[in-house]
Amino acid sequence: MTSCNILITSAGRRVSLVELFQKAIVQLDIKGKVFAVDLQEHAPALQVADESQVVMRVIDEGYIDQLLEICKINDINLIVPTIDTELNILSAASDLFSQHNIKVLVCSNDTNHIFMDKRRSQHFFENNNIPTPRLYSNEESIGLTDDKYPLLLKPANGSCSIGVTKVYNKKELMFFLEYLNDPIVQEFIQGDEYTIDVLVDFYGRVQCAVPRLRIETRAGEVSKAITVNDKEIIDWSYKVAGLMDGAMGCITLQCFKQKKGELKFIEINPRFGGGFPLTAAAGANYPLWILQMLSDQSIQTDMQAQWQDNFSMLRFDQGLFAKASSVGL
Repeated sequence: MTSCNILITSAGRRVSLVELFQKAIVQLDIKGKVFAVDLQEHAPALQVADESQVVMRVIDEGYIDQLLEICKINDINLIVPTIDTELNILSAASDLFSQHNIKVLVCSNDTNHIFMDKRRSQHFFENNNIPTPRLYSNEESIGLTDDKYPLLLKPANGSCSIGVTKVYNKKELMFFLEYLNDPIVQEFIQGDEYTIDVLVDFYGRVQCAVPRLRIETRAGEVSKAITVNDKEIIDWSYKVAGLMDGAMGCITLQCFKQKKGELKFIEINPRFGGGFPLTAAAGANYPLWILQMLSDQSIQTDMQAQWQDNFSMLRFDQGLFAKASSVGL
């Protein structure tokens, strides 16, 4: 592969992800650009991409046609989605893009369908004997005794921790069952929360798993974290990702490790997570490895052995500055 153009969709605030792919192109000494598209002209990632374009909403009719046209005009080789909303849409259209030699870094439609709904995710965990918090039906939860509280409620189709609510008694439970949109009710789990970045190659083989201990979050996204070389979490992550039909790219798992060491997996997001830059900074360079896989290059390294344990990320606010008219404001 002497050239590669990448398109990051719904790029939003994913400045670090854009820059990681830009650096990977340079490191591989190939020609190429990183393109970014988003609904908003003033999305930060559009300002740092090599080229960018404003597009219609992901759910609008004609979105795929618009994306395909952008890909054909700019000779795009790889599409990297970043938000939940577009995963099913892009996976359903992956064959269409493939006809034009464009790889979409997305899991199969069946797998995305499972993990876009927390009830279906729960069934996946339970059916595969993966440890997970107990899920209560609404009727069961109403009849629970006081010793079962607190409970955790969250929208079945939610993301970014929006709507996640801890309730301490039946009165609060009844209110939030009515207030939240299609909520599920789970037992509340205490312990250390981990996010695991798992890399799956184009043939469904798990190549690397990097656990990140969450220290602090802000607006649903991790702001402080540490990489932890926990063998049990890594082994389980390989198992979980290996059970996902048609898995591909970066898969983001979440679990809790309780005081006695018991693991409970709570969620799977089949895309790059917001905290992935820590994993890359620690040495697990998924963008670089993905581009090498795309070109069928043999990666002469044990990917699992490449990242640093106990490596931290402390995020802070940083601005992009430009004339307002140049960024659509």
